[in-house]
Amino acid sequence: MTQLGTTQPRPHRVALIGGDGIGPEVTDQALRAVQSTGVELETESFELGAAAYLTSGEVLSDQTLARLRDFDAILLGAIGPPIGSQEVPAGLLERGLLLRLRFELDLYVNLRPFATPLGAPAPARAGLDLVVVRENTEGPYAGEGGVLRRGTAAEIATQGSVNTYMGVERCIRFAFELAQRRSISRVTLVHKTNVLTFAGDLWARTFAALAASYPGIEADYLHVDAACIHLVEHPERFGVIVTDNLFGDILTDLAGALSGGIGLAASANLNPARTGPSLFEPVHGAAHDIAGTGTANPLAAIRSAAMMLEHLGEPEAAARLEAAVTEVSGMHSLSQSGTAAIGDAVVELVAKAAGPEHSGHGSDSTPQGRIG
Repeated sequence: MTQLGTTQPRPHRVALIGGDGIGPEVTDQALRAVQSTGVELETESFELGAAAYLTSGEVLSDQTLARLRDFDAILLGAIGPPIGSQEVPAGLLERGLLLRLRFELDLYVNLRPFATPLGAPAPARAGLDLVVVRENTEGPYAGEGGVLRRGTAAEIATQGSVNTYMGVERCIRFAFELAQRRSISRVTLVHKTNVLTFAGDLWARTFAALAASYPGIEADYLHVDAACIHLVEHPERFGVIVTDNLFGDILTDLAGALSGGIGLAASANLNPARTGPSLFEPVHGAAHDIAGTGTANPLAAIRSAAMMLEHLGEPEAAARLEAAVTEVSGMHSLSQSGTAAIGDAVVELVAKAAGPEHSGHGSDSTPQGRIG
């Protein structure tokens, strides 16, 4: 019972986009895991993705976007048609849904943490424990460019990289602030300044100017090709990596492969100014080939949900959920036991960390609507 004169905190409002393939399955397990922490959510599901497009013709309408703006966060499973399918035009969902959400909601930081589980088999690299801060709304993904004389022998195609001081500065500042909060001693800028001399110069000058405000943090630089080599051979040299949109996309796939597999990689698309909801999603794809088989690993979705809890101001619940994911990630035999069994293991560990009064909480139902 609430004491006189006090009010209960309202539940966090979260939009759910299960999406395609294994997306709904791993999102269900992520919600079960959140439920086990005791954090209260109020959820609404949105049918978006390849299947929804083929049914309704909608990618992301203005009306749906307006509704999404009203939520505190968005939890997404996976988007995309089966590999090889020609039913959905190439790039339609990427630009019309995923990139549009990033641009319209100003999700200018893509945050991806990586840590190799103990005992992970090759090609995982021991000692890899880092965070990549990827600029998320500019670079080549902004869509600047065009085509002339398409389909002829004289065809010309251009694809520009858009870099603004505002976009670069706020991304680099976020990286230094993150390192400072987490007591990480080094921030490494990754670019290709010797070839991309215009964009690279903007990034390098902005990085150097901001670094002066953080004297306790080492400011480091690597060309992107050298960074790939060091990720494989000396991953321990990295703490926080900050980079542009394209290089961040490539580096995080490599880091995922080196830290136990892309199926364990989580991400947060953040609006640090909180002028709209941030979006949380596993890095992996829709994996239609295993959809419905009960074999998808939900740990990346659950880790993404832990990042969501931290963003929503629930650090203790986020820490318990992250600790459970880390422990289960080290149980390599469990990874073969199926989606529900992995979810059960996470829920059990979270409940155990909360105390005996929470034992079994949220372990026998799939949450719908209001979670808590």
